[in-house]
Amino acid sequence: MKTKDQKKKMDPAIEGGLERLTREKIVKVINQTFHEETGARFRAYVQTCMRCGLCSDACAYFLSNDRDPKFSPAAKVKQTIWEMLKKKGNVSKDFLRRAVRIAHLECNVCRRCSMYCPFGIDIAYLMLLVRRICHKLEITPQYIQDTVNSHSAALNQMWVKEDEWIDTLQWQEEDARDEFENLRIPLDKKGSDVMYSVIAPEPKFQAGLIYQAAVMMHAAGINWTMPSRPGWDNSNMAMYTGDNEISGRITRAFYEAAADLNVKRIVMGECGHAFRSIYDVGNRWVSWSMPPIEVVHAIEFYHELLTSGRIKIKEKFKEKVTLHDPCNVSRGRGLHDMARAVVNMTCSDFVEMIPNREHNYCCGAGGGVINCGPPYKNERMVNNRVKAEQLKATGAKVLIAPCHNCHSGFEDIVHHYELDMDVKFLGDIIFETMDKKVYVPGG
Repeated sequence: MKTKDQKKKMDPAIEGGLERLTREKIVKVINQTFHEETGARFRAYVQTCMRCGLCSDACAYFLSNDRDPKFSPAAKVKQTIWEMLKKKGNVSKDFLRRAVRIAHLECNVCRRCSMYCPFGIDIAYLMLLVRRICHKLEITPQYIQDTVNSHSAALNQMWVKEDEWIDTLQWQEEDARDEFENLRIPLDKKGSDVMYSVIAPEPKFQAGLIYQAAVMMHAAGINWTMPSRPGWDNSNMAMYTGDNEISGRITRAFYEAAADLNVKRIVMGECGHAFRSIYDVGNRWVSWSMPPIEVVHAIEFYHELLTSGRIKIKEKFKEKVTLHDPCNVSRGRGLHDMARAVVNMTCSDFVEMIPNREHNYCCGAGGGVINCGPPYKNERMVNNRVKAEQLKATGAKVLIAPCHNCHSGFEDIVHHYELDMDVKFLGDIIFETMDKKVYVPGG
C-alpha cells in the first residue's frame, strides 16, 4: 500500500494512463513500435552495445548521483529497451512506471554520452524511442503533455490568442518608439529578408526580449518581419514526448507561415530545443531532409551583425562572465566557437567552464525534463549538482545561457545552490553594450 507521501508524488497522467492499460495493448504497442518504426539503426545499437560503461562518466545524472550505476546511460537502456525486447513487450505496469521516469526525468537526451561511446551508439535516440512508446501508451507526464496539447489546439504552447499575440507586438513597438522614433515591428511584410521567430513564453512572460530584438533589427537596418498568423511559435515539446505526428504538424505550420511571407530566411531566437525541432527533427518527419527555407540560430545572426559592423559595441560588458554551451546548438549544431566569438566581442572578462564547448555538461533542462513541471523540480536539482559545481568553480558573476530552457533551468540551479550569479541571454549582453545608432552602409 502506498504511503500518503508516495501518493502525493504520483503523476496523475501517468497513473491514469497506467490504470487504463491492458496487457494486450502494452504488448501490441511495444512490438508495433519496434517492428514498424525502427530499422537497421536500432538493431545495430542494441546488438553492438558491449555494456562497457564508458558512457557513464559522460552523464551528468550519473555524476550528480554519486556515480550510482543505475544512472549510467547503458543502464538506462538496459532497464528499458533491452527489457522490452527480452520480454517481447510483455512488461508490467510497474516496469512502465519506472520506464517513464528513466526516459523523461533521468535522461535529458543531450547526446553527450554518445561522444564517449566507442561504438558511437546514440543513447538519446533509444531514450526518445522509450518516450515514443510512453506517448503511444498514453503515460506521458502531465505537465509536458499539457504543453503539447495546447500547441496542438492553439498552434502555440501558451494558449496565446491571435489578438493577444498582435497586441503584444504592438505594445513592444510602442514602448520602443519612445526611445527610437522610427522603429517598427513589421507584421506580415512579404518578401522580407528575415522572418524573426520566437517561442510562446516570450509574448506570455518575456516580452522584453522581443523589444530587444526589435531594437537590434532597427539599429542594424534589417529588412524583417514577424507573422501575425499561427505558426509563429517555434517551440515544439511534442518532439520530446514522442508525439511525432503533432511535432510534424507544428513544424509544417511554422514553415507555411514563413513561405506565405516569401521571406529569404528565418532567424530564430535563443532557444536550443526549438532550433533543433525546426532544423533537424520536425522537418524530417514531414519528409524534408533539410529545411525548405534557410534557418539560422540567434548565435549565428548575432555573429553576423557584429562581424559585418551592422551592430557596433559601444562599451564592453565589464563583469566576469562564463558561457554555457546549450546541447542543441553546440553539440547539435557546432555553434560553440561562434558563441565565444560573440562573447569576446561584447565582454571584457570571460572565463571558461571546465569542460566546455561540445564537452560541456548538460543543464538538465532543454531536453524536456524541465517541462515535466514543478512536481519534479527537487529531484531535477539533485540531478543538476555537477552542473552547479561547474558553475561555482568559474567564479563568474554572470552566466550567459543562449537558450530559453537552459536559462530557466539555470535560474532554478542558481537559486537552489545559492550561487552568487546572474543569468543572462546573449541578447541581453548585446543590448546592454551596443551602440543603438542606426547602421548606415559605408558610414
